[in-house]
Amino acid sequence: MEGPAIQNRRIFSFAWLSKATIVEITSVLFIILFLYTGISKLMEYSVFKEQIADSPILKPMAPFIAWALPLTEFLVSLLLIIPRWRLKGLYASLSLMIAFTIYIIAIMTFNKELPCSCGGIISLLSWEGHLVFNSAFILLAFIGVRLERQNRRAIKADMNILNA
Repeated sequence: MEGPAIQNRRIFSFAWLSKATIVEITSVLFIILFLYTGISKLMEYSVFKEQIADSPILKPMAPFIAWALPLTEFLVSLLLIIPRWRLKGLYASLSLMIAFTIYIIAIMTFNKELPCSCGGIISLLSWEGHLVFNSAFILLAFIGVRLERQNRRAIKADMNILNA
């Protein structure tokens, strides 16, 4: 009944998604995430600082973290915006998300009652919700790093061919 034309036709096609496009989308998602959370933390700076000081894990470093974390989020966003530094930005995004996830696991293990200091609407997630959210972004960062490295290798190979 079904001919070859119908059998080979896909409902959804992602052929337009090149590796470079996926890296761009990934970068934009991280830029939005880090700018949003960084701005939210600074807008509610006193609350953010108090929440960090309430954490037994972060308490000794609370004053430093209160200004360093938003600054780091802004710097990582800048790395992601500039194509030359994008791979470093993706590695930094991956590192931050892993660090945030380790912190969440520690909180879930020792004290689930602490408030989240993430900033903005993300702070409304449960600790389990944060774990899922962060895991998705870790996967996204890993994919972004891998594809950006492949893109750079392909460009370098093309340059070597042109120079030969």
